[in-house]
Amino acid sequence: MLQRALQIVEDEGLHVAIIMDGNGRWAERRGLPRVAGHRAGGEAVRRVVEAAPDFGITTLTLYAFSSDNWRRPSREVWALLRLLHRYLRAETEKCVKHGVRVNFVGRRDRLPPPLRAEIEQAEAVTAGGRSLSLRIAVDYGARDAILRAAEKLRGEAAGEVTRERFAALLGEAINDCLPARDVDLLIRTGGEQRLSDFLLWESAYAELLFTAKMWPDFDREDLAATIGEFRARERRFGSLTQLVAG
Repeated sequence: MLQRALQIVEDEGLHVAIIMDGNGRWAERRGLPRVAGHRAGGEAVRRVVEAAPDFGITTLTLYAFSSDNWRRPSREVWALLRLLHRYLRAETEKCVKHGVRVNFVGRRDRLPPPLRAEIEQAEAVTAGGRSLSLRIAVDYGARDAILRAAEKLRGEAAGEVTRERFAALLGEAINDCLPARDVDLLIRTGGEQRLSDFLLWESAYAELLFTAKMWPDFDREDLAATIGEFRARERRFGSLTQLVAG
C-alpha cells in the first residue's frame, strides 16, 4: 500500500506549498510603503510560477491572504486585494498560454464582488491547463476549513469514515475542484518558522523548509535550491527506509 502511494505521488509530480512571507519587511527596510513590498512579491510569484514545471512541480499552492489577515490595517488589506485583482487581469492570458490552471481556495463571501468575478473568470478560462495547477489561498484558514469539512461529514448518512472521503469534503469546504492533496514540500520565506494555519491536514507528512530570504527576493535559483534539498531528504512516512524502498 505504501509503495503504491509513493508511486501515485511520483506520477502526479510534486505538490509544493509556499507561505510567501516578508513583503512588508522587505519594503520597510528600503524605506518604502508596505504595499511596495506586496507589488514586488507579485513579481516573485510570476518567477516561481514560470519555473515550477521545470522542477517537477505539478501543483503549487501559494498562501496569498489568510483569514487572520483581515486584522491588518484596512488600507493594507484593500491594497492587497486590489493588487490581486490586477495580477489576475495581467496574468490570466499568460496562464492560458502556458497551460497553468488557476484555482482559488478559501472563502469567497467576504471578497469584493469585482474580485470574485475576476477569480471565477480566471478559473473558467484556465480550466484546461495541464502543465501546472496553481492554487492561490485567499481568505483561507486551515482550522476553519477542517471544521467545515467535519460539519459536512456529520451531516452525511452514517457510514465508514475514511481519509479519502474527508479529503474530498475538505476540498469542497475550501472551494477546491479536487480532493485535498498531500503537500510534499512546504516552504516559508521571511525567516519565521511556523505554519500559520496553512494546509494543516495536507501537510501531515510534508517536508518543511524555512528560509530567511524575503519573498520579493525569492527567485528561480532559490526554488531550485529548495527542491534540491527536498530531493536529498529521506521520506519514510512513518515507516522504515527499507520498507519504503520495498
